[in-house]
Parts: sequence; structure tokens; C-alpha cells
Amino acid sequence: IPVFTEYDMELYKKTQKNRWNYTENCPIETANELCVELRRICNCDISRINAVWEIIQEKHRVIIFYNFDCELELLEELCMINGVEFGEWNGHRHNDIPDGDEWVYLVQYNACEGWNCTKTDTIIFYSQNYSYKTLVQAAGRIDRRNTLFTDLYFYHLKSKSQIDFAITRALKSKKKFNESK
Repeated sequence: IPVFTEYDMELYKKTQKNRWNYTENCPIETANELCVELRRICNCDISRINAVWEIIQEKHRVIIFYNFDCELELLEELCMINGVEFGEWNGHRHNDIPDGDEWVYLVQYNACEGWNCTKTDTIIFYSQNYSYKTLVQAAGRIDRRNTLFTDLYFYHLKSKSQIDFAITRALKSKKKFNESK
């Protein structure tokens, strides 16, 4: 299910034009740095956090895949402010999947191999991953033969920015996104 969120279009254009990282107050020197900063502008918009909160309130048990630590910090804060139990699987922590009636499990894409979860029917892809293979593998964490659920829900959060459209096109064509394009 695609869920479109807002982003600071003015800051996005300004960053693209000036090749300046306004978060770190320094020049952007490589294409990769530019892509990361443009993605941060899109993925850290408050509308994206609000969309996640709406899904959590409806679904109650949710796995959220993300790419960057700045996204993790926003998601942790969302859970803490709203009193939602959460666990993490990433380069920082390897918590067990929570066991209550309402929880969130925050998973960095790079750490998504080797575990399964049949306790939920919902995954939120907070940010897109460049790799089609990684996306399919992430979706497979709940798409198991022994799942308790008939229907599974996959929410893909994205903005209508150029970078999100480029990643979406690459994923649809099952090709790795190339930052230089």
C-alpha cells in the first residue's frame, strides 16, 4: 500500500542547487552525500512520522524497516512519547520481538536476514531501500508458511520527490538504484 508523505520542497531544491548540507552546515562533496541528504529531507518530515502513528494505532503490532540512524531516532521518539513498547534489530541493538498486544519492532534493512515473525501481519517500509532483493527479503520476514494471518499488509512510505520516484522506478525494474543518474 503506497502512503505518500510531504517533504520540505524548498529545502530539497536549495540543497540540490547549492550542494550544501544545511543540517551539518558543510558542503556536499559527492553524489552519495547528496542522495543521503535529499533522502533525509524527505524521510524525516513530520508528515511521515504522523503517517506511521496512524498505521500503528490501527494495526497495533508493526515491524518498521528503515535505512538511517536519523530515522531510527525519530521512530524511537515516536514510540517513547506515545508509550508504545518497542524493540530493535540493527547495528546497535538485537532485542527480541516484543510479546505484548501492542508493539513496534524497528529493523534496519541491513540487519533483516535470519529471523521471522509470525506475530504480526503488518510491515511499514518507512524509507525505501535501493535494493529490490533487500526489499523482498524484508517483506519475507512476515510472509511465512506458518503465519497466523490470511492477509498481510505492507505500507510503503514515500514522498513525491525526485529521489523517491527514482528509487521506486529502480525497484519496479528490479535494478539497483544508481546514485549517479
